[in-house]
Amino acid sequence: MNKYILAIDQGTTSSRALLFDESFRIVGVGQHEFTQYFPDNGWVEHDAEEIWETTLASCHDAIEAASRRLGTPIDANDIAGIGITNQRETTVVWDRASGKPIANAIVWQDRRTAGYCDELRAAGHEPLVQGATGLLIDAYFSASKLRWLLNNVPAARTRADAGELAFGTVDSFLLWRLTGGKSHFTDATNASRTQLFNIASQEWDTRLLDLFTIPASLLPQVKDCASDFGATDTSLFGAAIPIAGMIGDQQAAAFGQCCFQAGMAKSTYGTGCFLLMNTGADIVRSEHRLLSTVAYRLNGAASYAIEGSIFMAGATMQWIRDGLRLIDDAAASEVLAIETGDDLSVYLVPAFTGLGAPYWDAEARGALYGLTRDTGIKEVVTAGLLSVCYQTRDLVEAIRGDGATLDSLRVDGGMANNDWVMQKLADVLGCDVQRPTLVETTALGAAFMASLQLGLVDSLDSLAQGWQLDSSWQQVQTEEWRTRHYSGWLDAVARTRSSKPSKP
Repeated sequence: MNKYILAIDQGTTSSRALLFDESFRIVGVGQHEFTQYFPDNGWVEHDAEEIWETTLASCHDAIEAASRRLGTPIDANDIAGIGITNQRETTVVWDRASGKPIANAIVWQDRRTAGYCDELRAAGHEPLVQGATGLLIDAYFSASKLRWLLNNVPAARTRADAGELAFGTVDSFLLWRLTGGKSHFTDATNASRTQLFNIASQEWDTRLLDLFTIPASLLPQVKDCASDFGATDTSLFGAAIPIAGMIGDQQAAAFGQCCFQAGMAKSTYGTGCFLLMNTGADIVRSEHRLLSTVAYRLNGAASYAIEGSIFMAGATMQWIRDGLRLIDDAAASEVLAIETGDDLSVYLVPAFTGLGAPYWDAEARGALYGLTRDTGIKEVVTAGLLSVCYQTRDLVEAIRGDGATLDSLRVDGGMANNDWVMQKLADVLGCDVQRPTLVETTALGAAFMASLQLGLVDSLDSLAQGWQLDSSWQQVQTEEWRTRHYSGWLDAVARTRSSKPSKP
């Protein structure tokens, strides 16, 4: 009996695979980090070939780990299907004949096209782009990255016009390689992050293809998140495994958190921080520089979300660990934060690659404020942790400014395991913070999608009934404390802003 679901969770710093049983319990995990390339100021690249190799290795490792844990061999015939979730916006172009990338992938964090995006805004194109896609014009999204590759990789545009090349976000590239070049698809959530997809009509928008000078022949076909995406080439796992789910990582986390009803919200703390609130069948147009996006699409019907994106969350702590070498591991940060106390007046604004929502300031750069002679390692580390809470508050304030009510927030991702940060998050936000028993919600969302397509679950209600609370935190600090510390953060951000912030 095919009783397992293999979830591929391809992230910004590592490729992971998790094997779930029929009760959505994790029975095997594989994970491999891959190289980060920073060829110029504000540039971030990945080797898509290394992404593929680490993804495939992680899948085999997860299956082998499950076999050891369960004491019985597991092979492809035991796996009902695969669900894929991935870092969004990261842009890959590859040769259709060989499947090889024509250049390094340009990562979502990359800012090389910020100047071009400024030109588009200055020329008055943002109303068109935002109206169609729900997105502000920014280097964050795929369209300007794809244009850059076509214009700067030798012969790329000529080859694209000749139909020799294919474009995709990481999901599409992995799907192509998994199926031996038979499937060139994406799903509606990943398509909605390219800045080329009309989220109302659910089609590639020819006006945007013309604006960004993108040949339509490059693009994948857009499908529902739960759909038939093909099957793996038999050479990879010994038998063909159906690929039945695909969803961008932040939408996958919201789906894994069972945020199926309008008004439900989650915040994921991985490399960045991404807060999504489900808005149901309505596309909510933010007046506070948040994004409208597709939450998921099932049976041809799209559900939407409003989203705030922060570029540096876990990546801030990675910089503190690897760049400054102030800590040996993430667990040490919680101990130092407890020692620091509750009245820290040091602020770290982690604008290493600019500021995301709601500022959208591509030229801002990171800074530390409030340093005194008694400032030491623990204060800097704690300021890094608190920066995640303050940035989340920025997003929540924007959501509330758009008229939404946020009384509780479901959290996941690596930093959600830090109890000190979760308590401070509740204090800074002034709302309940809820952590589920299974914080691997991104992979879980991909597994849910595959299971829906394969008929292993029959409804969203049955999935929602399985969500379980592990821990919750409520505000314990006073309103005066909350206001004072957040005001200090806003002052630090104002000092960090560039002289030419991105225009709304």
